[in-house]
Order: sequence, then structure tokens, then C-alpha cells
Amino acid sequence: MIVSPHNPKIQAARDLLLHAKARREAQAFVVEGVRLVEEAQQAGWKMRQVLWSSDLSPRGRALVERCSALRLAVDEVSPAVLNAISDTQTPQGLLAIVEMKPPPALPAPDFWLILDALRDPGNLGTILRTASAAGVQAALLSSGCTDPYAPKVARAAMGAHFHLPIYSMDWPQIAAATRRAQVYLADAGGDLPYYRADLRAPLALLIGGEAEGAGREAQALPVRRLSIPMPGRAESLNAAAAASILIFEVVKQRSV
Repeated sequence: MIVSPHNPKIQAARDLLLHAKARREAQAFVVEGVRLVEEAQQAGWKMRQVLWSSDLSPRGRALVERCSALRLAVDEVSPAVLNAISDTQTPQGLLAIVEMKPPPALPAPDFWLILDALRDPGNLGTILRTASAAGVQAALLSSGCTDPYAPKVARAAMGAHFHLPIYSMDWPQIAAATRRAQVYLADAGGDLPYYRADLRAPLALLIGGEAEGAGREAQALPVRRLSIPMPGRAESLNAAAAASILIFEVVKQRSV
């Protein structure tokens, strides 16, 4: 059992939890809790290390046994040490270091999501979760977005990372990739209410950041500006809420 917070395995997990640079260099990230570790294992993502403590649930212990049977690196850690490095308020006694999997070749555009300047981890994770649930093909993230593999993003995404291809791209790459699809920009001042747009043809939904909206490079794309009518007093919607409305409008129109 690991009982020291200075153990190299604990230090490695802590660095990945705290630092985007460490995640990029190691090409790995941390997921916490039984459900996310299950998702990683069932989706076939390689886990470099599994750490668990004695306060783990029976379901979690069964998962640890499966990981051991697969000859993964599994170590028991004292609850105090594991809780000390946990990024959650209520640790479940289980975390895993998961190796990042390069996304496949970008598919021909049909239903893409472009995210620009999203800096709130909770918003980004929620949008990825929604996109995965709606069957979005690909999420294209500009360099202005927060790290999609940060622990708060992974937690809010609830396993979307293991099913939704995520591409980190610069704007020339995004512009080149979207030449064959109509780009729709979520814009509170847009002239086209979202429910009047024909969203059945190949498209990419562009969602801008929480404070400033989409940046200059994003708005330089040949976009159509979709608005979400708001008869109340709010000036704008949370980015995750706006994304959910537009994403499922696409689902609705394509299922009729």
C-alpha cells in the first residue's frame, strides 16, 4: 500500500491533475470515480495506472479486479493520500491515469462542433457531454479554449472524451476543414432565429466563449448567425445552454 504523498506514482498523478503542460508532455490525463474509470476501460482506452483506496465501493472493487485481471498497473493507496490529491469534493476512492488516444482522421463534415475561447472547464465539459449524446461527429477546439483534458472538464464531460473525437486546431486548419460545410455561429444579435434555419445539410455549429463570444478569427469564417429568441430580461445565455439548444435542434430537424 502507498502511504506517502511523496511516492513517485502519487506525484505523477498530482502533476497530471494540476498542470496542462504535464498532461501534454505525458500525453495522459486523470479521470476520477468509478463511472469514468469504467467508461475508459470499456471504451478500450489504455490506462497507465489505477490507484484505489479501501473506502472504494463494491462496484469499484469489482472494477479494480477487472483491471488487475487485464494486467494493468494497480496500486492500493491510503485513503488520506488519495483524498489529498483528489480534485473532487467527495472522492470515491478511485482514479486512473489514462493515455490520450489520437483522434482518427477528420471525417467528412456532416455534424461538427467548433468551440472558440471557452475558458470555463465546466462549460466545456458540459458541451462535450451534450455533443456526445447528440451524435456530433467531431469537436474542433481553437487554441483559445481551456485544456479539454483538465480534470474539471473530464468530470463535467462524464465520459464524452472516450466517444467524441476532439481535435485541437488553429484557425487556418479550421477554415480549411469547414470549406465543405455551412458554419452557423451562435450570436445573440444574429438575424436568423435558430428554428428557422435548415440544419439538415452538412454543418458546423460555432460556439464562442462565455464573456466575449466568438473571437475575430472565428467571425472571419463565412458564417450564418443564429439567434436564440429570449423574450425575458436576460441579455445572453450560458454557452453550454446555448450549445445544447442548437445541438438538439439539429437532432430534431434530422429526425423528422
